[in-house]
Amino acid sequence: MFRRKSKILSYDKEKKQPAIHISICTGEKVAGFKNLQTGKFEDVMLIASDKDMKAFLDMYGIKEKDLKKDW
Repeated sequence: MFRRKSKILSYDKEKKQPAIHISICTGEKVAGFKNLQTGKFEDVMLIASDKDMKAFLDMYGIKEKDLKKDW
């Protein structure tokens, strides 16, 4: 009946880039952020469906075109 407004989380846009890590073998997808200086990937959540992807994008206020895909 009553829904809470979802809070948009923030990330350092100068140092981190939103990315999806996709396994070549299994196709498993993990959403997170790639550190632009070190190249290290920080996991945020597992993407099992389109609903999960939408939740990740909405959680951080990211547009799908801004996501980088890493294999």
